[in-house]
This record gives sequence, structure tokens and C-alpha cells, in this order.
Amino acid sequence: MQRTTPPFRADVVGSFLRPAAIKEARKQFQAGEIDAAQLRAVEDTEIRRVVDLQREAGLQVVTDGEFRRAWWHFDFFEGLEGVEGYDAVQGIQFNGVQTKARSIKVVSKLGFGSHPMLEDFRFLKSISGSAVPKMTIPSPSVMHFRGGRNAISKEVYPDLKDYFDDLAQVYRDAIKAFYDAGCRYLQLDDTVWAYLCSEDQKKQIRERGDSPEELARTYADVLNKAIAGKPDDLVIGLHVCRGNFRSTWISEGGYEPVAEILFGGVNIDAFFLEYDNERSGGFEPLRFIKKGHQQAVLGLITTKSGELELAKTVEARLAEAAEYLDINQICLSPQCGFASTEEGNSLTEAQQWEKLRLVVDIAARVW
Repeated sequence: MQRTTPPFRADVVGSFLRPAAIKEARKQFQAGEIDAAQLRAVEDTEIRRVVDLQREAGLQVVTDGEFRRAWWHFDFFEGLEGVEGYDAVQGIQFNGVQTKARSIKVVSKLGFGSHPMLEDFRFLKSISGSAVPKMTIPSPSVMHFRGGRNAISKEVYPDLKDYFDDLAQVYRDAIKAFYDAGCRYLQLDDTVWAYLCSEDQKKQIRERGDSPEELARTYADVLNKAIAGKPDDLVIGLHVCRGNFRSTWISEGGYEPVAEILFGGVNIDAFFLEYDNERSGGFEPLRFIKKGHQQAVLGLITTKSGELELAKTVEARLAEAAEYLDINQICLSPQCGFASTEEGNSLTEAQQWEKLRLVVDIAARVW
């Protein structure tokens, strides 16, 4: 059975390959050749185009492709009160490649304030037509995990309990602000839960003095506090990502180590899960997803390469997943965005749209 509310049987994570016009305009802006208004005008044009292309592909949901961002996370965090971005000593280490050197630190009390992305969403909503506009922002877990204790001012937050309480409140305020702006489909992007499944990442967590098990409990608590009391007609999804930069990755390992606390304990409406390769493990952890309205949006179509999956292979994997979770609690999407950072993954725009049409086609047949 098809769904008339999010998540949809054919859904999308959010980011798309940045068009050449945006890349060029951003270079011109950084060189001082055009101003912010001129840059935004280019972005507006390309966002209209990507929204039209999503609808033409058959999707019931549209995003702005994250075209106004350089990163999937830092742009949002740097718009919060109390957070400061800076050029770090080194970038984030992926499998064989590093990102640009950027990071954030907490320098004063956290607040949501008048965040610039509210206007970004309003623009998306104004051009989405009959499709549902989806807003994507990083999860609160990511803000703590990336720098840990060292990135949070000890003068402002001597006790991290106060920091986590404020972080949850910031997200409560963010959720309300986006809802008031007309958002009814919000996605939180989260790499941390996948790190907590990776033995290599857990070793690094322990080396910096943190407990993976304690962090999992803390992050689950913050998420639940953030979404508590949300309006019934607001759908909130959580994308559990293993890292996505220029088609590389950070963590590996199935979801089993966190499945009980994440799927069984976090009151999210939809889990967007990466299942595009052997690093993702099996479908057994899906047994922890609560029966009822919760949905698992399975990322069985990879965004890391342009090679098109065979529909019959994807359909067979959906049938396999249905052994652990009712097929009516399962949806389909690409495994991640196509460009979690402005650099983008190693495929063409034509291949990107072929993949989305495949998602729509398979969903129409299976459900």
C-alpha cells in the first residue's frame, strides 16, 4: 500500500549534486565578484530546477538539494547562538581522504535564535507545489560528538549535563520554529549512531576518554527530549549515516550494537538506514523497530557510484528485510544524499536521476 504522508514508499535523503552554476557563483562570491543577493538569486534558480526534477522523477517529497550549504552539518551549527566555526588543523578523516579543515566550538550559552535556514525552508515550501517539502538538519548528537568535551567551553558549561539540557532545548526550539514556518517533514542527519557500531570508531571514542555505551544513552535521551511533545502532524526522521564524502565512508558494521536503544528507545517516526553494501550488516536489527507507525526507510540504492542497481536484486532485499519487519513499515530510498558536502559523490547528474527513478519504479511495484 502506498503512503499519503511521509515517509513515502519512494523517498530521498536530501542532498543533490551541486550544479555548475552554483559552484561558479560560490567561487565568484568568495572572490568578491558578486554579492550575497546575487549568489542567492543563482541558488533560487537552481533550487527551482532541482525541485522540478524531483517531481518529474515521480517523488512525492522534495528538498532544496542543500544547495545553499557547503556541509551537511556545519552550516546549520554555525547558525546557532553560542556556536562558532573555525578553520581546524586538519579535516575529518574518511577512508583514504580528508575533508576541508573545518570545525565548530561552543563559546557561549546555546540558543536557536533567528536561524537563517528558516528562510531557506520558506522558499522551498513556496515552490514545492503539491509535493511535501522536507527540511534536513544535523542531529544534536553530531554537535557534541564531533569535538567532544574539548570543543565546549568549560567556563560556559562546566557540567556537561547543563550542555545536553540546553542542546535538547535548542532542538525543541528549532523543531517549533520550522513547524511554524510550515514544515511538516523534518529529517535529522546523524553519523554518530553508525560510529557507535564501528569497532574502530569505538576504540577512538574510548581513547579520548568517553564511553560508547554512555554516549548512546545520552544521545537517545537528548533526541527524545528534543522531540517530546512535537505536533502530531509533524513527521521527524533520523538518517543514520556511515559517512559520505566524495563517495568514501568513515564507519563500518551492522546496526546490532545500537539497535535496541536506537530503534527500540528513540521515539522517531522514521529511520533512514544505509543498506547498500556488506559494511552495513544484515536486516536482523530491524526487529527492534516498534510495531505500529514507525517506518524503516531502507537505503538499498547507493549514491556512491553511478552503476545502476538491478530492480530484481533490490526487490529481493526488500523481501529479505520483511522477514524482520512488516513490509508496510518499510520504505525505499537511496542510502544517503548525493552530495553531503558541496564536493559531491563520484557520479553524474544523469546517473543521480536514474537512481531516483529506479527508487520510484521499484516502490510502485512492491507496494
